[in-house]
Amino acid sequence: MNYYDHMRPTYRLLFSLLTACWVQVHAQTPLQPEEPAKSSAMDSALFYQLLLGELKAQEQEPAVAFSLLLDAARKTGDEALFRRSVQIALRAHAGDSALQAAKAWQNALPASREATGFVLQILLNLNRLAQTQEPLKRLLALTPQAERADTIWAIPSLYERASDKQLAVTVVQKALTPLLDDPKLGATAWATLGRLWMAAGNPVAALSAAEKGQRFAAHPEHPAWLALSLMRADVTHAENLVKNHLANKPSTEFRMAYAQTLWLAHRQAEALKELQNVNQQQPDYAPATLLQGMLNLEMGHLDSARADLLRYLELMKGQTSAQTGTSAPRGPSQAYLSLAQIALLRKDLPQAQDWLQRVDHPDDVLTAQLRRAGLMAQQGQLEAALTLIHSLPERSATEARLKLSAEVQILRDQKQLTRARSVLETALADNPEDIDILYELAMLAEKMDDLAEMERLLRQLMAAKPEDPQAYNALGYSLADRGQRLPEARQLIEKALQLKPNDPFIMDSLAWVAFRMGQNDEALRLLRSAFRQRPDAEIAAHLGEVLWLSGQADEARSVWREGLELNPENETLKATLQRLHVPL
Repeated sequence: MNYYDHMRPTYRLLFSLLTACWVQVHAQTPLQPEEPAKSSAMDSALFYQLLLGELKAQEQEPAVAFSLLLDAARKTGDEALFRRSVQIALRAHAGDSALQAAKAWQNALPASREATGFVLQILLNLNRLAQTQEPLKRLLALTPQAERADTIWAIPSLYERASDKQLAVTVVQKALTPLLDDPKLGATAWATLGRLWMAAGNPVAALSAAEKGQRFAAHPEHPAWLALSLMRADVTHAENLVKNHLANKPSTEFRMAYAQTLWLAHRQAEALKELQNVNQQQPDYAPATLLQGMLNLEMGHLDSARADLLRYLELMKGQTSAQTGTSAPRGPSQAYLSLAQIALLRKDLPQAQDWLQRVDHPDDVLTAQLRRAGLMAQQGQLEAALTLIHSLPERSATEARLKLSAEVQILRDQKQLTRARSVLETALADNPEDIDILYELAMLAEKMDDLAEMERLLRQLMAAKPEDPQAYNALGYSLADRGQRLPEARQLIEKALQLKPNDPFIMDSLAWVAFRMGQNDEALRLLRSAFRQRPDAEIAAHLGEVLWLSGQADEARSVWREGLELNPENETLKATLQRLHVPL
């Protein structure tokens, strides 16, 4: 019932005092004077109690306000008053009081799904996991059948902050047990348990749950999404379940996610094939066209990449004209950035500048401006480029790091190594725990041939982050490239590969140390595999050199030409061709 739409005339003047507060409790219904007045349980005592409660809430006396409004809610059974009581307690960080009000609400209105949801959420916030089983079962029972699968699928997000992940699995499994054999909900129930097992660090149980869920016909994508997450975590056999689902007409979104997973796993050729399948089936599906263009760019297929990106922009025409700022899609700006990169690789600086000027999404404007600064430096305007970087605003720590990295990269490219080192040393002094700055400083020391300082910094990085492969790989590769301490170099690189299996750049490093140790066959095997996974100018330089010195000159030239197409300015590739006196 609504106690404020039909109040007695005596209290109409007082209503204006209550209105500002009451909008937080009730969504008011407009008065309808032409309708007959309805009887109301509102009397002067109750009205005064509500008014006083709201005034106490405004006066920052939440305990008094809570008591008054909860008492009124119990007297009237009004859902809005229960809700308001819970909100006051939550805002005062009084978890036990909020739980008391939510349980009173649930007892007064047992069919209220909202009340049960509040009880469950408050128990979770109080980390009382063992007590959440019954509210969870009740919430599912109150959920309409048409919404039940989505509600089950959302359960892991409710428990994501649980301190005891194993207990969370146990509680949810007991709540879901009646549904595990349900033909309509079994797939989702098993997939939900699998996600919780994954969060609890048990991928074997998660994979088993995905397998059990895939036996059901209804909601087959829920187990498939779980399998895709397991695939990204390198869980053996998870991809088999993904492929099972791919054979049964999955959604476009799932195919796109699978392509992105392949891309992240450095399986670019397979990812490209999957995107081509999507584009053949849905030629006007713009997101797949954009992703295909960006992937072609990464693989060095510049003509194909440019055609894809232009096609994407054509598809997006008319879709963005009425949208501005953060409401506008980000894709067009990403396409412009990629087209600028293509123009830059082809040394068409004016065209690159033109594409960069079209970038207008807030999340990409900084990147575009930083690339503009890089173009300015290439055109001999170093100081102007640095001034531009320094003038750009910083909305976050991430943007500050982007500016720092851009400044250091420009100084490196312009051979201003001492100046770049000074910038990094200042940044490290301000952020001594920043391991990314530490790594950049180590790589700059290597560039300046200060090997002792490079090793000191990399050893410091290994101690700070022993599970990060980049320091092991960097030190191992540096030693191998100079033919120094080769057994130790190999050990370091193998450690890096153990931490990040199948990474093409680490495989390149391992191949290079094998080459330095005279193991050309192993080096060729590793380099060919790495180059297939990730066509890159640096890997092309190494593969070409091993082929050249193994007497396979024609293949070496072919690989080097491909590397130059990928990145004609790569220093390692240019130095290799000059050292070996190879004209192309």
